[in-house]
This record gives sequence, C-alpha cells and structure tokens, in this order.
Amino acid sequence: MSRTDNILRFFEGINRIPRKSGNREPICRYLTDWAHNQGFSLHRDGTDNLVIKVPGSAGYEKAPIVVLQGHSDMVCEKTPDSDHDFTKDAVKCLVEGDWMRGDNTTLGADNGIALALAMDIATDSFLAHPPLEILLTSDEEIGLIGANNLEEGFIEGKILLNLDSEDEGIFTIGCAGGADSIFSIPLKKERLPSGMAYFKLTIGGLLGGHSGMDISLNHGNALKMAGRILASLCEKTELKLISLSGGSGASNAICRDAEAVFALASTEVAVCHTLVAEWREVLLSELKSSDPGLTVVLEDEKEGEGSCLTDPSRNILLRTLRLIPHGVEKVSSDIEDLVETSSNLAWMEVRKDSAHFLTSQRSSVMSELQDMNLRMADLAAMAGGECETVNKYPSWQPDMSSPLLQRCKEIYTELMKKEPIVEAIHAGLECGLIGDTYPGMDMISIGPTIKHPHTPEERLYLPSLEPFRDFLVALLASFK
Repeated sequence: MSRTDNILRFFEGINRIPRKSGNREPICRYLTDWAHNQGFSLHRDGTDNLVIKVPGSAGYEKAPIVVLQGHSDMVCEKTPDSDHDFTKDAVKCLVEGDWMRGDNTTLGADNGIALALAMDIATDSFLAHPPLEILLTSDEEIGLIGANNLEEGFIEGKILLNLDSEDEGIFTIGCAGGADSIFSIPLKKERLPSGMAYFKLTIGGLLGGHSGMDISLNHGNALKMAGRILASLCEKTELKLISLSGGSGASNAICRDAEAVFALASTEVAVCHTLVAEWREVLLSELKSSDPGLTVVLEDEKEGEGSCLTDPSRNILLRTLRLIPHGVEKVSSDIEDLVETSSNLAWMEVRKDSAHFLTSQRSSVMSELQDMNLRMADLAAMAGGECETVNKYPSWQPDMSSPLLQRCKEIYTELMKKEPIVEAIHAGLECGLIGDTYPGMDMISIGPTIKHPHTPEERLYLPSLEPFRDFLVALLASFK
C-alpha cells in the first residue's frame, strides 16, 4: 500500500464521522480515541479545539516544534435531489479517474484531507520529523470560532503549517480579514384574496462556491436572481408574496438555490408565464459562461395557509434584496488580480413577521471591511430592521522575509525542479487569528489541490497528494 493510499484510508475514516459545523462531539471523540490509541497526548479546550502532541523521531527530539494545523468541521452542501443526512450518514468517497468526489454532496476534503495528512505523518515510523503539535480547530466554516477562542499557551510551537490551502505548489502567505452580518427587517402580513392562482419559482443549477476563493468568478447568486424576477412581476401584476428563501446557511458559501411562493389573480397567469420565460432567457444569457447549468422553474403550487406579505412589506423586502451588495467591490492596486474587498449574500428566509439575512464581508484592508459592515447595518436600519456584526477576524499580512517561507521555497524548488507560486488570497484563513494570539508565529498555508469547495461539485485531485506529501516530509525533515 502506497503512502497516498494510507492518506486516503485515514480520510475515508474521517468521512464516516458526521462533522457539520456546530456538531463537534463526534469528530472530537473520534480524534481523541485515535490519539490515545497511538499513545499521543491530547488536550481539548472549551471550544473543542484539539492539540495532539507527537514526539520527534530519533535525533529530532530537541528540534523546534512544528504545528500542523487544520480544522475539524466541514461545509455540508448537497444537490436538491440528494437524500443524504449530514447528521448521521457517512460522506461517500467516489473516484473518477484522477479525482475524488462525494455522492452529490460536498466531499469534505476541505479540510478533512489536512487531518488525514497529519495522521499519516504522525504514524509513519520511517519518517524523520521534529516534535509535532497537530492543532485542529473547531467550527472554522461558520466564523473561525475555534481559532477566535484559541488561548495563549494551548500550543508551544513557533512554526505553523496551515494545511487549509487548495492548490499544490502554491504557498499562501497572507489573507483577507472578514466578518458576517446577521440582520432582520420587520414585515406585515394579510389575508390572501380568494380565487388566486398559486405558483412556486425555483432558481437552481448554479455553481455557487467559496465566497472568498470563488467570488471573482462571478457565479450567479440565486437570491439575487429571484429578487429580480419577483420585482419585475410586481411591476406587471398584483403579485402576493407568500414566502422567499435561499442559501444553505453557511456564510462562506455563495447562494446556489432559491425558492419563492406567490399568488396572482387568474387573469395575470399568462403574463406571469411570459415574464418568467423572458427572464429565463435573460439570465441564461448573462450567465452562459459562469453558470451554464442555471435553471429557472415556474410550477403550480397548492393553495397554502392563506396569508401573504402586505404590498408595502413585499416592496421593502425586494428593495432590500436588490440593494444588498454581492460580489467583488474592489480589486487591489498593489497585487495583480487580488480581490481586495467583497461581499456575499449567503442566505435569507422570510419567517412569520420578519425577513432574516446572512451576509459575509471580506477585505485585506481593515478600514474597508469596517465600511462594508457599516453599509450592511445602514441598509438594515433604512428598512426598519436591526443588524449584528459577528465572527470578525483579522487579515494576515504577508511577510516576504519569513524564514519559514525561504525554507519552503528552497526545499520545494530542489525537490520539484520548479519554483512555487507565492501569493496572498481573498479567502479568510485562521492564520490571522492565530498570529494575533501568538505574536511572532512564523506561518505558511499549503495543501493539495481541491476544486469547487463548499459545493456538491467539490473534488480532490489525487495526483497532487503524493508530491504534496513528499514536500511536507522533506520540509519536516529539515528542522533538526
């Protein structure tokens, strides 16, 4: 069995454990049992961060401690027709050629492959490595919660390898800061007139993706599209809006699906079908390159509970939806092709007497991030609502003079006979928070190749595992 096979064996074991963000106990128990069975010491803090201490190999006992860091949770997304239950079902690992994917679900390689790599390194008795601390943070995908609550003294190492990057051969040395906005606006309802025709509008087939790494790809946002269609219908008909929702609830996932239920007078049905058909063609044209699988479906709906939003509330909701910023706000003037500031409309839902929204903002310039947060709060206030800014995390500023970076570049170039790419990214990494808690920590973010994280199309490129592991092994062996 090759070492790559061993990594995948660990990964498939991890994927048998439900680990949706917020459901910490099963994966904590699994990793605790594994560490104890290997004879490694383990510590767990109040936020369910874990650190597993692995002794250095012979001759490396007094070498500097190196921290291998990843996160224990995963984004749980699935296709509309999947019956997968992330609270209990194992995530299937299907291999197609050079790629591994899930069965119409996210694969969980983000960041389960980091756990598998660390477990593989720790249990390979033939490797030369310094003392290791395997730091596994909790709930990264819903606001970097574990890293945000990491306390001084939990780890001892001063050198950290974050294993949450997704391109083999690319070294990440900086990232954006970010925050989430949770806001609600009040709504009023009224009884629906009798004799109405009921419809359900569904937007689907979008690629979605990671709101940091993929925001520059201009993938469509299903909620934005639904809002545009509904607003257009309101101009031509007396549309009565019953419900509107979209998104998975993960702030770092671009909204792929949305659904609206509404009612019309029977005399307006033909106009409705015509307008939706026209909008279908408009949106397919706009997104022909970025989201060729877009679907816009209008179907009859059974008569519901008999209430809908009042027209003023409907209008406030749709105008708010239109005004919420989504996408790239600014591109860096200093680093080519780097998104500097962005916003993501991740989720919304109409409830009994209010509409609730979740957005995420990112920027490598903290003053711009603060401005985006204030824009969200202002928008909520203008609609008569309230806004809370949560899950704030700092940017990680690049340090081109980092000794760890120089070491990594030299070893990679010698091993692979080519130079690595060094970059900063628009996504948020836990390195910014860890660096705040542990000033002076020398850090770099690396990983094997993963495509389309945070979507059911997530893929792990299997040929990237071996060279990545070879580099990681050589790097660890250099610390003596």
